[in-house]
Amino acid sequence: MKWSIKLGRYLGIDVYMHFTFVLLVSWVAYANWRQEQSLAAAAAGVAFILAIFLCVVLHEYGHALSARRYGIKTRDIILLPIGGLARLERIPTNPLQELWVALAGPAVNVVIAAALFVWLKLTATLVPISSVTLSTGPFLERLMAVNLFLVVFNLIPAFPMDGGRVLRALLATRQDYSRATQTAAAIGQGIAILFGFFGLLYNPFLLFIAFFVWIGAAQEASMAQLKSSIGGIPVQQAMINDFRTLRIDDSLKRAVELTLSGSQKDFPVVDNGRLKGILTQTDMLKALADKEKHPTVASAIQTDFTLVDPQDMLESALSKLKDCNCHTLPVMEQDRLVGLVTMDNLGEYMRIQAAINN
Repeated sequence: MKWSIKLGRYLGIDVYMHFTFVLLVSWVAYANWRQEQSLAAAAAGVAFILAIFLCVVLHEYGHALSARRYGIKTRDIILLPIGGLARLERIPTNPLQELWVALAGPAVNVVIAAALFVWLKLTATLVPISSVTLSTGPFLERLMAVNLFLVVFNLIPAFPMDGGRVLRALLATRQDYSRATQTAAAIGQGIAILFGFFGLLYNPFLLFIAFFVWIGAAQEASMAQLKSSIGGIPVQQAMINDFRTLRIDDSLKRAVELTLSGSQKDFPVVDNGRLKGILTQTDMLKALADKEKHPTVASAIQTDFTLVDPQDMLESALSKLKDCNCHTLPVMEQDRLVGLVTMDNLGEYMRIQAAINN
């Protein structure tokens, strides 16, 4: 993800922190300092927020390591001000596997809360939890309370929380995946409406949660519909067969001419019939702004690109497009360029399929 700082690699998974997280920590430090005019209070506030997000990271590792048991890799874990995100390569298609992966995260918070409770009992430092708030009370007991809150919040049966995935997994044992997702998303959006209603009456923060849940449910339903529409369809059935290429020694003027003469945005660059790279429209525009450094196509192309095979499934191609954050994938068959897959033509293909099926 852009604007992220790598914190390290643990258990084979990269952990990143989005730069906005630094703003959150800074705000917490300032708020605590302003309240008590003390650097010690500011440091304590920062320590507590960091402890919370350590628990969040462990929560995400619960999902990631559970998914690993089923052969599903995790691209990375990203720490955001609103929580953490473990980006799995794919969602398990087996409902029971998705159920265990979804429950693994909250289970980690249950274990943390239980361990803290046992320690507080053994050390006789447990106080009535009603006297504990987010900013007052013993450090460890506040952390225990936060972990219990994370369990309850994450098990709300609405996307993008874990509870939404638990609900879908349970529904998918009796329905097909797409229908189960649509049902779970509808229930989630109903919950979002309730949050919005109570937010207007009592707590404006619930309006933010309502918006978050509504968007998450809509996105999940959209992705499920997308997967359903392209499931089982090979790349060769939707790829672009009529495309233009550039030679490695072509000038940027030639790239501009091809761009203006058609609708193609990105161009494969070849040398003696072999694919050498991709000239994207973005890179071409940058190169045009600095002609001295980029006199030819060769100086502006991307040589690190992702390939797909004509027999690959469209779902796999779509996943690769998202992973590489690119617009175009060359389709190669026995070292021969036979087509292109782009986000635009995938969208057109899905719209046509939807019209046919309706």
